[in-house]
Amino acid sequence: MARRNLFQPPPPPDAAAAVSSEDSKPRFPNTGAMSGVKSTLKDLSSNAVREIPVDLIEEDGPKDRLAFSDADVVTLAASIKEHGQQVPIMVRPLAEKPGRYKIVYGRRRLRALQSIGLAARALVRTLSDEEAILAQGQENSHRLDPSFIEKALFAAQLSDTGYEQPVILDALAIDKPMLSRMTKVARSIPEPVIEMIGSAHGVGRRRWEDLADKVKGSNSDLIQVASDLALDKIPASDDRFARVSDAVSNSAKAAKATKPAAQKVMANDGKTLAEIKDSPRALTVKMSKVDAPEFTQWMRDNAEIELKRLYEAWKSDRQSD
Repeated sequence: MARRNLFQPPPPPDAAAAVSSEDSKPRFPNTGAMSGVKSTLKDLSSNAVREIPVDLIEEDGPKDRLAFSDADVVTLAASIKEHGQQVPIMVRPLAEKPGRYKIVYGRRRLRALQSIGLAARALVRTLSDEEAILAQGQENSHRLDPSFIEKALFAAQLSDTGYEQPVILDALAIDKPMLSRMTKVARSIPEPVIEMIGSAHGVGRRRWEDLADKVKGSNSDLIQVASDLALDKIPASDDRFARVSDAVSNSAKAAKATKPAAQKVMANDGKTLAEIKDSPRALTVKMSKVDAPEFTQWMRDNAEIELKRLYEAWKSDRQSD
């Protein structure tokens, strides 16, 4: 079923009369969040725009875009000064703060208006948190064409804020598998690193997932690695992504090359009893079923007892020290 557009006014009465009785049935039930969305559609059809002082509008809430540059704001501000604000923002009243509003969408436009001291042309809608997220997500998909990583961060923020999965899926117009992929990437790569890279519109899901896998298997401090790359001197965010990806790959190769060899434990009779591997995450003891099969079987049967005995001996040594 096609997704309803929150920003398209309903047809005029004479066109609506021509629709069959089957087609004129409500698309959504008059209950729950969809009832609120229908109310939003009714409000939007009036196209009423108000002028609101920018200092009365608050900007907190989930962000659907990575930080826009000062140059973007300056360019937009110059355009608004010359041609006026062509596209209104959307705000909703704050019930706990009469006379104040919260941004729903249009953060870059609001920032530009703040920089030149002009009031904002705004659609004012009384929306619940869920309805505001649906409106924000749909407006972005129609106008902004956010990149994969911007959508991934937005999805993770909505999840962390407590929005239910159906609301997130509707806001981003995605399915459950895609939401799972986005969440994995957003949680694997530190947000400061993503902000240093930028929106990277030319980098698709697969490359972001590859980077997330590399990060997961790396022991490096990715924030420090990215900071050392002087990414602010690289103009294109796609190139910044490539630089970070290459650095993570090189770091993993270097770590593998310097990885210490396994330590062999030899018995007095020359048999190899075990190999011990030490890594930042685990100490692994690998016993050979070829060189000492009977001892290996005995250790398997008595491992719990022997490990507890060694642990108690270790504690006793610490106390005596």
